[in-house]
Amino acid sequence: MKKIYNSYIKWFIENSLSEDVGEGDFTSNACISEDSVSEAKLLVKDHGVIAGVELAKMIFDYLDPDVEFEILKKDGSIVAYGDVAFTVKCNTRTLLKAERLVLNIMQRLSGISTISSEFAFEVQDLPVKVLDTRKTTPLLRPLEKWAVRIGGCYNYRDGLYDWIMIKDNHVDAAGGIKNAIERVNTYLKKNKLDLGVTIEVRNLVELNQVLEAGNITRIMLDNFELALLKEAVCTIDKRFETEASGGVTLQTIRAIAETGVDYISVGALTHSAGILDLSLKIQNN
Repeated sequence: MKKIYNSYIKWFIENSLSEDVGEGDFTSNACISEDSVSEAKLLVKDHGVIAGVELAKMIFDYLDPDVEFEILKKDGSIVAYGDVAFTVKCNTRTLLKAERLVLNIMQRLSGISTISSEFAFEVQDLPVKVLDTRKTTPLLRPLEKWAVRIGGCYNYRDGLYDWIMIKDNHVDAAGGIKNAIERVNTYLKKNKLDLGVTIEVRNLVELNQVLEAGNITRIMLDNFELALLKEAVCTIDKRFETEASGGVTLQTIRAIAETGVDYISVGALTHSAGILDLSLKIQNN
């Protein structure tokens, strides 16, 4: 979790608990004595790649600095039905206060890491990197991008602020590819910004306009059919980085990678990820 700052984690935990607990967990307060202590285990009920164990520990540590937390499956481990990812022992009310937050976020992150591992597996022997996109859940982007990395894929830009991406709407609003590229480079120079520049092209005509203009880092070939994608990669001929995007699936990613592109961006890593079924169960004494 090196890229996820402590201030963000603290903010996430505090606000997530506030949303769920509100004025108090009245059910637990009514049913369970204040000094009760319980042990629970995180049960895996599906096959996939686990993510969020380290975050779960942080949540329990936040609520109870004296918690006993044993990690049995590290983040990135392949897990199967019946596996136990961790055990936790602490005040029972605290355990139940953390339960839903831990399960919700771990199931989501594990779903992302699992689908990311599947995409990475399809092209593991090819010189291509599979990238995520900005199609993330609002306010959960740092965590979801962390899960993508756990699954074996790579992060693209963190937001609008750390990479220039000239897409079709930018080109159309700027009055063409040449205008858009010139304005971007003028802006970067004026503001002393050192950022990569990607430009999206929709056909070979636009590709040739980009090659004529230059002054970019990467060319995104959006929704190109395989034959045209291969032709475009050959035309670019390593002068710029190449990226394929648009409707990439587990069934199509390998053929796309075999065209020779450097990167493939896959929105499905986050926007179409399911969950990994998990359960936190208190053990009877």
